[in-house]
Amino acid sequence: MSVREEFDAWAAAGREQGMEERHWHTARPILARIPVEAGDSVLDLGTGSGYALRALRERGIGAGYGLDGSPEMAKKAAGYTDDDAVGFLVGDFDHLPFADDSLDHVFSMEAFYYATDPNHTLAEVQRVLKPGGTFYCAVNYYEENVASHGWQENISVEMTRWDREQYREAFRDAGFHVAEQDTVPDREIEIPPEEEFPHEGFGSREAMVERYRTWGTLLTVGVAP
Repeated sequence: MSVREEFDAWAAAGREQGMEERHWHTARPILARIPVEAGDSVLDLGTGSGYALRALRERGIGAGYGLDGSPEMAKKAAGYTDDDAVGFLVGDFDHLPFADDSLDHVFSMEAFYYATDPNHTLAEVQRVLKPGGTFYCAVNYYEENVASHGWQENISVEMTRWDREQYREAFRDAGFHVAEQDTVPDREIEIPPEEEFPHEGFGSREAMVERYRTWGTLLTVGVAP
């Protein structure tokens, strides 16, 4: 199944709202770090419901573009806002429909690992960013987060599972300066007491704490030269 087919089905099932609610826990503090200024242009790769762009518009960005591989997901995102400064389009991560040096920032939350060729995607992101522009890449599916390893079994799209060093190396190979790399914990999800486990697929409370509080979301920030 293609990315388009997979996430068209997710959109049809209304899963974009659940994604937004869960991702927001770590997306919010990450979005707060992006050094946006009034009038900046931002691309959201794998936009889902478009929540990130709606939040960034509140900070004064001039234009927001949400790209998704799913027409139905992009349609859903467009339905959540009537802001003319925000637009949603269907596209391929490997062929970004933007001119060289045309965007101030790129953000991606829980989507980068769906890229068919992640190294080429990084090169494309670097191409469309202005000198000094930033790429904030956030993923929960990565090597150190052992609790995420089973996710591939539940989705037909092939995902890339890199570790922290592989992300840094790939960013550098694409020409980025790696400004920072951090794990952002999810401090909002409720973790019940030990006697209530197994819970949500976790055999112990310790495993759930490790997943959300210790590993959380891996953030890698690249700056274009």
